[in-house]
Formats: sequence, C-alpha cells, structure tokens
Amino acid sequence: MRIQILSIFPELFEPFLRTSLVGRAIERGLLRVEVHDLRDYTEDRHRSVDDEPYGGGGGMVMSAPPWVRAVRSVSGDRSPWRVLLSPQGRRLDDAGVRELAGHGELLLLCGRYEGIDERVRRLVVDEEVSIGDYVLSGGELPAMVVTEAVSRQIPGVVGLAKSVREDSFRHGLLDHPHYTRPPEVEGLTVPDVLLSGHHEEIEAWRAREALRGTFEKRPDLLTEAELTEEQRRELERLRRGVEERT
Repeated sequence: MRIQILSIFPELFEPFLRTSLVGRAIERGLLRVEVHDLRDYTEDRHRSVDDEPYGGGGGMVMSAPPWVRAVRSVSGDRSPWRVLLSPQGRRLDDAGVRELAGHGELLLLCGRYEGIDERVRRLVVDEEVSIGDYVLSGGELPAMVVTEAVSRQIPGVVGLAKSVREDSFRHGLLDHPHYTRPPEVEGLTVPDVLLSGHHEEIEAWRAREALRGTFEKRPDLLTEAELTEEQRRELERLRRGVEERT
C-alpha cells in the first residue's frame, strides 16, 4: 500500500509516521508513505499558496495552480486515488476505509485556511472525505486518521488478523466490552463467564454485549447491522425492556 500526502506542514507527519502500527508497517515495507510540501510547487519567490477570494469576505483561499501542479507531478504516470480531506466530503466509516484501502495507492490533499479553490476539486480530485461533522484548521489530522485506518486493512500490519475482523463497525455493531487483570477494581468485577473457560459461552456473551452496547450507545447503526436470528430476538427483548421501563 502506498499513500502520498500533500500539505504545507509536512513536518506534522514526522512523529506520526515513526510510531505505533504505522511506523512498524513502514519499517517492514508493508506501507509506504511519502509527504510532499505543497510550497515546492509554487512559482513565486514568496512560495505563496493562498490569495484573497473573489467576491470578498471570509479568509484566504488556497490557490488552484500549486495544487494542480503538485497533484499531477506527484501522481506521475500512476493513477492514485486522489482524496481531498474536507468537511464537505462523505463521512468516513468502516466500509469507506475498506474501499479506500482497495485502491492500493492514495494521494491525500490537506487543505488549509478558508478552503481550496473549487477548480482543484473539479480538475484533480477523485473524492472528498470527511472524518466528522466539525471543522479543523486543516486536513493534516484527517490525513493521519485515514492513514491509520487504512493501514489496519493491510495484511500483516495488525499482529492478529482476528482483531481487525472483530473491530467495532465491521459487522455493523460496536465492539464488546474488554477486561483484563486485576479481576476486581473498586468493587467492579470481571463477568463470571469470562473466567469460566467455556469458549462458546464467552463468544455468545460477547455477541450479546456487542448488541446491547450498540443498542444503548449507537442505535442508529442497527438499521443496517448484520444480525443473526438470535441477535434479532435479543434486540427485540432489549426494546421490550425499554418500553416496560417507560
């Protein structure tokens, strides 16, 4: 997997790319990440990347020419999937992460200031992606989020492949609760089933708890979740319980 990033603050990525799963994936050759400075593609002595917007008002807008030159130069004769990190893009979810990973090579555009000239989107962008319905100062943090999420889809990056398969959202549900030592913390104990050694019962408990947690925290996910017949019955039981209490 190859990810290229365009930003006016390439130094922000240095510690991120040296640590944790991403850093190890790069060291092992499973992931290749290149960060490019957008200012290297300007043509004036001030290395300007922004200007005042036509029509007045608002803040500065990033100019189209540096972006167009940068994207085309970095793309070369390859065809990376070109993603503009933007609050106007589609909201990233697990399915979207897997889709991005499927492209094999990504080029992430990190905007700043009030935004980027619309012609950049129309000329050299394949897709806009948002990591949430809020505004950040730039696309650098979203680019790191995308890089981290996509890297987990690469075989060998996460030590236990099962961990990726059982991540939250993979089947439309949140993850089940996790416990480790000690067995008691301030009066709160580990559920007995997890200490029983009965693997089938443990898996059944985890499935029920994943459903219950999703029902309580993110009920919106249940409309498209992949539920078994047993989970559907459990969901109906949870709904009846709420109705009885109200």
